[in-house]
Amino acid sequence: MIVKTKKYALNKKAYVRAGLRNILKDQWWVGLIVLALSSMTFVIPSNWWWIGTLIALVLYLLFWLIQFTGVTQLEQSKMLFDRLSYEIDSRQVLIKMSSKQGMPMKWDQIKRAWMDKKQFVLIVNKAQFMLFPYTVFKTQNEIKFVETILKRKGLIK
Repeated sequence: MIVKTKKYALNKKAYVRAGLRNILKDQWWVGLIVLALSSMTFVIPSNWWWIGTLIALVLYLLFWLIQFTGVTQLEQSKMLFDRLSYEIDSRQVLIKMSSKQGMPMKWDQIKRAWMDKKQFVLIVNKAQFMLFPYTVFKTQNEIKFVETILKRKGLIK
């Protein structure tokens, strides 16, 4: 079975939100570093440990926010935010610009995936991913089929 999505343009705010969520999930260990540096206040009493750690954390999050916002502004990534349709089957995800132009993406190129109440997110690397809101699918069965494919490929549990 091949799932053909409706044509849709990726929302830039949704891209930035999903990117930040992906980074926070992927680099959870940064929170441990923040806790370790903050706990230094018990070894060497000073409020500067808290202040310095908070500043470093804000700068870290700001760095990633700027990265993802910058991707939405670049000319090279303009194609990501054009109206595209997708064909999803058990072999690949076909990204279609028109009925004659398309680019296949094999499942082994996708590192992992996650889903929530509104969408599927397929992660290619830290800054590259595909969002599939449930509204682009025609039926509920197509959503279940894509979820089944992702489970078979070991991308979600």
